[in-house]
Amino acid sequence: MKKIKDERLIMKNLQNIKIAYIIQTIGILGILGYDLILKGLDGMTDNPLWYVFMITSIISAYLSMIISVDHENSKKDPKKGLYLSITIVTLLSLLIGILVIFSDGDQFLSGALIGGIVFICGIVPVLFIYYLRNRRKNEMEDEEER
Repeated sequence: MKKIKDERLIMKNLQNIKIAYIIQTIGILGILGYDLILKGLDGMTDNPLWYVFMITSIISAYLSMIISVDHENSKKDPKKGLYLSITIVTLLSLLIGILVIFSDGDQFLSGALIGGIVFICGIVPVLFIYYLRNRRKNEMEDEEER
């Protein structure tokens, strides 16, 4: 199979992949919606398609982050955004942990566990964005030196 070199055909191929992805996602959501109606939320999340949908959504979000960072034109220091994002994620996870503790008389351990999970789930994308911005900044500095 030959590698496609014509840019119009490459774009058409990418559009075809995009359409197939959209149709596949709609199909998965339809099946999960059907399970939600018949079996409830627990039945839907027990379906293996739920895991496929979640993994696909997460990968799609990370790939979108890569494109959005490459599209940024700002020459700001990435550390400022990192510190602000870490502060916001920390405050949100503390707030959610405190709200869990006070709701329904849950124990401190439940609040700390849920707050910790929210913190970890929030800090991973923040660090990934910092890495991408820092790498982009270093590439721009290397290009300017040449």
